[in-house]
Amino acid sequence: MTVHSFKEVMANYPTGVTVVTTFDGKNEPIGLTVNSFASVSVDPLLVLWSIGKESSNYKTFQEVDRFTINILAHHQKEIALLFANREQTEVRFQKCDWYQSEHQVPVLENVAAALQCKLYKRIDAGDHLVLIGEVIDITHEDVLPLLYHQRKMGEFPTSF
Repeated sequence: MTVHSFKEVMANYPTGVTVVTTFDGKNEPIGLTVNSFASVSVDPLLVLWSIGKESSNYKTFQEVDRFTINILAHHQKEIALLFANREQTEVRFQKCDWYQSEHQVPVLENVAAALQCKLYKRIDAGDHLVLIGEVIDITHEDVLPLLYHQRKMGEFPTSF
């Protein structure tokens, strides 16, 4: 087994695309594109995602107690690329519509869904940190999600 084989297999597994957002210690909004997102439990409502330890946002997510998982809509490829671009970290929130929720987390506008979470647990997992969040608020629209497959993003197929 090789790292290359592992990455190829994982790239062939289709997933949705999310942007996870929070406020840092200076009360500045930060966010990053994430496809390592899954539901965990319905009692209580728990979801998880992971962040690489080499991420520039790693230290912030080691310390926060709230975050939003913004599930991107099919037309939001540009938002996914904006939050994946390491060079544009300071201007990300200037280039998209967002608001601060009553739960004191940034929420992106026009997403398929937004799950506002309070931290439930952090788990050290190899070169990543897994964050489990308890969902405290949900907003959603009746739109198709943005999908990621074979290192490409796009709309949901109209037929199988």
